[in-house]
Amino acid sequence: MRQTAIFWPMLAHVLLVYIVYLVMLMRRYGAVRSGEARVSQYKLRSTEPASSVTVANNLINQFELPVLFHVLCLALFVTNGVNYLTLALMWLFIVTRYVHAWVHLNRNYVPHRTGLFFLGAGILLVAWIWFALHLLGVV
Repeated sequence: MRQTAIFWPMLAHVLLVYIVYLVMLMRRYGAVRSGEARVSQYKLRSTEPASSVTVANNLINQFELPVLFHVLCLALFVTNGVNYLTLALMWLFIVTRYVHAWVHLNRNYVPHRTGLFFLGAGILLVAWIWFALHLLGVV
């Protein structure tokens, strides 16, 4: 397996971040255009209208747990730890991030969002455990 394959899930997450930025731009522009908000309201998150604050919150989410994902991907690459299992785990994590973002930016149904968050966090935890075992030479 090519070790560089680990960069594809990373690039998929980068794409998601830019998609969320685009959604935020569209929602903010729409809010200003419709009169729901003034440009000055975007100085502070506390004054941002409801139509775009959820997107801004989701963008923050993309720089929380995914930081551990990116660090792990780079660590796997550096230590030649990329294999079919680790690659599958990284792709599964990314799928949970996309679905989490979809739920957050649409219905924002908290029980679904929470479940998706913990599913992704669990997948990432398993990958970190595998990485530790890899470093120990067990796997």
